[in-house]
Amino acid sequence: MTILAPYTYLQKHRYKERLIPESPDPSLALVIVIPVYKEPELLATLYSLSENHFDEWRKVEVILVVNHAIDAPETVQQQNQQTYKAVKEWIHTVADTLTIHPLLIQDLPKKQAGVGLARKIGMDEAVDRLEQVDNPQGLIICLDADTIVQPNYLQVLLDTYRTLPKKEAFTIHFEHPLEGKKFSSGIYEGIIFYELFLRYFIEGLRVAGYPYAFHTVGSAMAVRSHAYQKMGGMNRRQAGEDFYFLHKFTQRGKVHEIHDTAVIPSPRASDRVPFGTGKAIQAWLDTPGQAYMGYHPELFFSLKEFLASFPSSYGSLVWNVPLCFRDFLEEEKLTEKGKEAKSHVASQAAYVKRLYQWLSPLKVLQIIRAGQATYPDIELIEAVNRLFSYTGSTPEVSPPTSAKEWLGWLRKRQKRESYP
Repeated sequence: MTILAPYTYLQKHRYKERLIPESPDPSLALVIVIPVYKEPELLATLYSLSENHFDEWRKVEVILVVNHAIDAPETVQQQNQQTYKAVKEWIHTVADTLTIHPLLIQDLPKKQAGVGLARKIGMDEAVDRLEQVDNPQGLIICLDADTIVQPNYLQVLLDTYRTLPKKEAFTIHFEHPLEGKKFSSGIYEGIIFYELFLRYFIEGLRVAGYPYAFHTVGSAMAVRSHAYQKMGGMNRRQAGEDFYFLHKFTQRGKVHEIHDTAVIPSPRASDRVPFGTGKAIQAWLDTPGQAYMGYHPELFFSLKEFLASFPSSYGSLVWNVPLCFRDFLEEEKLTEKGKEAKSHVASQAAYVKRLYQWLSPLKVLQIIRAGQATYPDIELIEAVNRLFSYTGSTPEVSPPTSAKEWLGWLRKRQKRESYP
């Protein structure tokens, strides 16, 4: 792999100049980046990090990007300033092994301000920190300001940093809280269904045999500095930035799932972005009594038929295209894509690999959504039952019956089994 010369990426792509004047410790290995916007509970996240115990052979830094647009409402500006001040006062109680850098960014342009740009500012600064100590292998970790981590989080990440040098990016196991007194019963009920939907979708893609079926959760991913630079850094999307960013690496076969620790994202409702956890929970609260819906499992079975015909299409340029996807794939000029792929390779394996480069995770999502016209959504519990009845992989003893039971089973399944 070609690693960029020091600072080349930063000279071309960083959004702001260096923001942290202090030099990093020479043993710096992990930099955690947390975007912070109108966040009253950031200290809980930082406290969970400070409570971690880890081998101090390498140093860890945390960069907080407390941000808002230049024209943000006064209430947002005041909350961000209060958060920044509170952090500045709190960090004096933290051990030297965890260095925290709060940055107050108050001048983001209205059209670009959002979580993508905030992550980028912090991750670019992390690149700078790691380049200063000549450590392009260092890990840049994404976390959110409303997410806490398990006590072994930093140790597991340090072990990953040391033992998996060829992997470029990482997903970290996540589990939303499902009960307690902090949130309403409606929120806990909603998050059970929402997380079940996320895990069901990934399972559906894996049943279909799609090789890039990984969770893309912004608070649960990490990347090596040199790989981050090589792939052009974080995008500036105001939502879905994690999906587009991580899947740059899934298609390269350089992603590893971390199962030995977990992050615990908040299940709270929010209207900050057009989709995601907060939006889904708010929609659930706004429609009491409505069933939670999921993709029809026939869409994943149909996708499996299509993908299974990739190898044989090398000779014939004929695919097994289910009717539910036919119009979409005709519009996408599937035959032309196949001819183009075949013209650039000398083997069936290379041809299939090239087809999968075309069939990106975004393209697969578009295919699934196109198929909804033929197979409309059904209740999520029914969808999950039918998916695993088809595969024959449901538990033989006491099969799950409720959404919570299914979620618990899928958590264990996905934590136990790495993919692909």
